[in-house]
Amino acid sequence: MTSQSIEAVNVSKRYGTFSAISNLNVKIEGAKCVGFLGPNGAGKTTTLKILTDMIRPTEGKAYINGISIHENKRQALAHVGDLIESPEIYPSFTPKEALSMVADLRGVPRSEKRNRIEEAITEVKMEEWKDKKVGKFSKGMKQRVNIAAALLAEPDIILLDEPTSGLDPRGMSEVRDIVKSLKKKNRLVFMSSHLLPEVADVCDEVAIIDHGKLLVYDTLENVTSKFSGDGGAVVEVGFSRTSDDSSSMENISAIPGVVSVQRIDSRNHRIRFSGGSTGQEQLLSNLASMKMGLVSFRTPSSALEDTYLNLIKDTQ
Repeated sequence: MTSQSIEAVNVSKRYGTFSAISNLNVKIEGAKCVGFLGPNGAGKTTTLKILTDMIRPTEGKAYINGISIHENKRQALAHVGDLIESPEIYPSFTPKEALSMVADLRGVPRSEKRNRIEEAITEVKMEEWKDKKVGKFSKGMKQRVNIAAALLAEPDIILLDEPTSGLDPRGMSEVRDIVKSLKKKNRLVFMSSHLLPEVADVCDEVAIIDHGKLLVYDTLENVTSKFSGDGGAVVEVGFSRTSDDSSSMENISAIPGVVSVQRIDSRNHRIRFSGGSTGQEQLLSNLASMKMGLVSFRTPSSALEDTYLNLIKDTQ
């Protein structure tokens, strides 16, 4: 099939004089996880509801895989899974019973129903609790059942509205791990959030919205490089063993494209570099070839936070 895509073209949504979405234009393509960031009231949930035809835009059109959502809803959303505003599950149901009801509502063929339910339960790691009453579950466990419900359509596009909202730290970690796993099956995951560390940890790209207007959409590395105002992108790298402070700093500083190196502790460094995504790829390759025991390489949430605050500040 063709590459997955989500597109909004000149989309606006007004309630009287209040503009929830203002002339939104964005196209997201391919298998990846995209974080949809913005403060409360920025327009994230409104956008997701338009993309699932829960509400209609005042102006403009939205498309899934090139199909107009509002003109051909059934075809456009046939392979879309969504979790909007965390619906409640009947407490007397087991996960299997709850998913069976959702499967019937979604029109899952009876011949495929059992296998799809079992596959969804396995993907969210709920096998042990599939026959237990949901009423005794934690919020995190209930959210995993809700995500399983979104998987019943065998979606290649998944829309999530702040999936870790209201969960305790353990529940948040469990749901984040599941979202990471969703990316491994050639899916496009579009996830709204206001938690910057969560987006930095889970997502490949980020779209930032405020006051109903899209401020930026790009890879995490490009966004932090372009808008943080500090002269380059930043990654944090971790090593499996301690190293001599001066020698490791000198070796890393000598890598082409490296702007500066900051030692966090004996095993971790913060590196500022130039060259965008290509520069990051080369940096990772060079660090691995140095055989210093590289075990982690990630964009720090602080870099995304600086970018986010700079962008939101400019819209106030």
